[in-house]
Amino acid sequence: MCLLCNDDAAYLAYMNYLDAMQRQGEAADPEKAMGAVLDQLERADKAKRDKPENDMTLSPFFCSPVNK
Repeated sequence: MCLLCNDDAAYLAYMNYLDAMQRQGEAADPEKAMGAVLDQLERADKAKRDKPENDMTLSPFFCSPVNK
């Protein structure tokens, strides 16, 4: 649990996973829960990085579009 205590998003995802398991009437396995939470966080991070507005690979010499 120490890994999650320093990361609010990870801790919240872990607690949400445990709550979902309880609502389904299943006992949550801590190892399986950690794996599911980490997978979920990785998918969310990848989705965030895949957005064009978050692309940091362009040279700083490229101009961004001007919004009026």
